[in-house]
Amino acid sequence: MRMYYFYFLAFLFLSSPSWVNASPVQLASIFNDSHQVEHYLVSEKYDGVRAIWDGTQLITRRGNSIHAPPWFTEKLPNTYLDGELWVDYGQFEFVSGLARQLNGNDEDWLKVKYMIFDMPKVSGVFAERYKKYVHLVSVLKQPHIQAVQQQSFASRAQLDDYFDKVVARGGEGIMLHLATATHLAGRSPQLLKYKPYSDAEAVVIGYSEGKGKYQGKTGALIVRNLDDGIEFKVGSGLTDALRAKPPHIGTVITYRYQDKTKYNKPRFARFLRVREIF
Repeated sequence: MRMYYFYFLAFLFLSSPSWVNASPVQLASIFNDSHQVEHYLVSEKYDGVRAIWDGTQLITRRGNSIHAPPWFTEKLPNTYLDGELWVDYGQFEFVSGLARQLNGNDEDWLKVKYMIFDMPKVSGVFAERYKKYVHLVSVLKQPHIQAVQQQSFASRAQLDDYFDKVVARGGEGIMLHLATATHLAGRSPQLLKYKPYSDAEAVVIGYSEGKGKYQGKTGALIVRNLDDGIEFKVGSGLTDALRAKPPHIGTVITYRYQDKTKYNKPRFARFLRVREIF
């Protein structure tokens, strides 16, 4: 009975929106037609692992250590940096798995780039911080440490043209950062993401039985949205391996969808990945 109570408390902890959204880093809001694009600096959104250099080590946005080899970080300064560990398009699972390892091999880490996109604790608005992190990377002269390039656009048509090119080459979307913004931790209206689909997070609360070729396996995950508590099923996007061994109850997943029904349920929800908690 005590063990059941422990697991119940753990489930409540993992599924609590106040916990899963807690973060010292800046998180993006959604871009929409009301935003004036000429006020923003725009960059590609890299689908990698968020990595913060705290001046001494690489950590996740949850504050857990990323055990990169010494040569990967030895040239980084005693300055707080925000960025993404990225390998290539379609390689999220590879870099995510590598970032979790205690002793990843050099051959794998040689494929990884640290894409720096902010220096949060340096004074100044984002346009000024951008110039500073570009200068820093140019001084470091390390091929695996790169500065995320920012661009500006005078119209929505120009922005959409850039967006289409990024998506066409396999990119996840683009980020818009208000040029005059100071750094703001947590969910920020000054940092926006523009993607070809919407995504959200939900906690797994159950499973539905598979049918046909999925008999005896998981047909769909029963999940609850973290933001509004809406419950629904996600089956599309699950691999055979995940259907055989689905994410545990209490696991937070990321899913994509096109729009919402009149009952506020996601339409065409598709599993993307288990949300990083390390």
